[in-house]
Amino acid sequence: MLPRVTIVIPFYNDPYVEQAISSALGQTYPNLEVIVVDDGSTLYQDRINPFVSRVHYLGKANGGTASAINHGVRMSSGDYIAWLSSDDLFYPHKIARQLAFMQQYNSLLSFTAFDQINELGHVTAHAQAARYPSQSDFIRAFATCDPINGCTVMFRKELVARVGLFDESLRYTQDYEYWIRALLCGVNIHFLDEPLTKYRWHDQMGTMRYQPHILAEVQAVQNTFRHRLEALALATPY
Repeated sequence: MLPRVTIVIPFYNDPYVEQAISSALGQTYPNLEVIVVDDGSTLYQDRINPFVSRVHYLGKANGGTASAINHGVRMSSGDYIAWLSSDDLFYPHKIARQLAFMQQYNSLLSFTAFDQINELGHVTAHAQAARYPSQSDFIRAFATCDPINGCTVMFRKELVARVGLFDESLRYTQDYEYWIRALLCGVNIHFLDEPLTKYRWHDQMGTMRYQPHILAEVQAVQNTFRHRLEALALATPY
């Protein structure tokens, strides 16, 4: 029996949401469920209407991306979880390729390269990713940046029992903090160097609109974990 994969799409007032849902439903991998978590939206819910018979549509009060992802994870029935932002897209073979990769390496958590697209969906940069010569260099990078694009990630649901859920007090850096916690719990994060996601860069994205708040959160996360990351990097022999 093929493992079940749940795609969680957190949604808040995003005009691109129907494209994200279409890309999730268009996967070549057959054993899927798609959960759309409406985080208290007041706009664009009508764009989800054509898909309601094919997805699980969950509404909740606004609480931020971490709370929406956590709600989707709690309600999921999949053996694996993939997170897709409502303004991004998966290539049709995303789930099939990444799942096969994870099974090959017995991976709990993996991420991939991505193609960057603009507001019209045109690819503006191919095969983007931070690449490191060693695992210790990869670990050390987290002290200064987040080398993982969250919407390229897939993880086995059992990871939650080991690491916990996303920190809902973090409005913008919940993914960055989660990957660090996973590393510090001894999880080996595997990288598949293939672009399997289209990551949309546009004027209304949170990364552009909330830059000062994001930078403050990034600094707080780095201050919390920097010394433990350095110690882990030094203890990693490759």
